Amino acid sequence: MDTDAPARSPDAADDRHTEDDRIVVGVDGSAASIAALRYGARIADALDAPLEAVTTWTYPPIMDSYTIAGWSPEDDAEKLLDAAIADAFASDPPADLVRSVLAGPAAPTLIDVSRRAGMLVLGNRGHGGFVGLLLGSVSTACAAHAKCPVLIVHAHADVPAASRQSEPVPHR
Repeated sequence: MDTDAPARSPDAADDRHTEDDRIVVGVDGSAASIAALRYGARIADALDAPLEAVTTWTYPPIMDSYTIAGWSPEDDAEKLLDAAIADAFASDPPADLVRSVLAGPAAPTLIDVSRRAGMLVLGNRGHGGFVGLLLGSVSTACAAHAKCPVLIVHAHADVPAASRQSEPVPHR
């Protein structure tokens, strides 16, 4: 036994984590992203890893050099993230949850964030327009190009299995 080794403080476990350990969850306010946020929190807790909720924003393509007085897409994104966290955790979000609002298109921004993450967790479908698709464009792009493992969560993933209704499997 090495008696010269320094004693570890109770907070020493937090010292061993780096930014590369974090579980990053992409949040767009959809039911699937809220389920992903809950699932990501469970994984972060199980792995004793940091948890980061990320939402992205861009200016609408129709905006030119003119801006609408008093409107900020970044502020809207912050409000969306706060509302999603409230929906996911009510009044008890994880104490160490990091909230990030980043400028840029969702897929490329999340792929860039994945370079410094242990896992990227996403909902299978966001607010996109093609309802029949199993995966949205952001989750598809991230699954194909992320630099860390990607977990894609369905909206009902945080519902106990016993209370889920069976969905028919389409035949081809």
